[in-house]
Amino acid sequence: MRTEPDVGSDREPLARLLDAAEAAVDAGVGWLAEAGDEWSERRFKASGEEVTDADAEVERRITRVLRERTPGIPVVGEETDREDGDSVPPRCWLLDPIDGTMNFTRGAPLHAVSLGLVDGGEPALGVLHAPALDRRWSTGPGTGPDPDPGPAGEGARELSRAVVGVTGAGGVGSPSGRLLAALLDGAYRVRMQGCMSLDLIGVAEGWLDACVCVGAKPWDVAAGVALLRRRGWTVLDGDGRPYVFGAPLLVAANGPLARELAALSRARLR
Repeated sequence: MRTEPDVGSDREPLARLLDAAEAAVDAGVGWLAEAGDEWSERRFKASGEEVTDADAEVERRITRVLRERTPGIPVVGEETDREDGDSVPPRCWLLDPIDGTMNFTRGAPLHAVSLGLVDGGEPALGVLHAPALDRRWSTGPGTGPDPDPGPAGEGARELSRAVVGVTGAGGVGSPSGRLLAALLDGAYRVRMQGCMSLDLIGVAEGWLDACVCVGAKPWDVAAGVALLRRRGWTVLDGDGRPYVFGAPLLVAANGPLARELAALSRARLR
């Protein structure tokens, strides 16, 4: 059973930390709105992923605010040089300064700033902002599940009726490629938007009935998982267990559809 994050009396209240997160995202998004085109010129990391100077600058500005407002909580950003790989401290901020960089460099609107707080190893709160859409989503105040979690029980409850977002799938012959082929064959529709955080938001908002994220990094999904769980949605790994950072696959949907997707994943990824 998934437990709520430890937010005992010696910890700063999550509502106050949410204020800090909102201010930090404001700093990054405000700068990005004024940045010139030269900041969006792409280059490639050693991994082959695209990156821009804007990714690094947004991360720097958000990190600076977080260190001022919450000095006791480390910031782990996608563009940060780390000696310990993708490991996540039990309590930290997880930041993807521009999720969907490939979209951003091409002028496509589906990219987002994603900031999540991890507490006790679990996503505890999140702020996501899509600058080109002028939309922001956050977990809202409080420390537990949303007392009015919204439409988590609505939408398609079986794959054949579901619109499913997919990010991170590989080539046709890869395990994730086989999973994508199975989804194309079994789902009502498949959408590939190229932004994991906005796929998670898509589930929360009803744009999508479900999403499948392959090879998600912690900073890709921390904020979105916090938001979905607070609203009552189910977020699993490919084995049908509650999703934890580092799992090779994430599925999010209402309970029955999430479990069907996890079962399909087990069959296709092995």
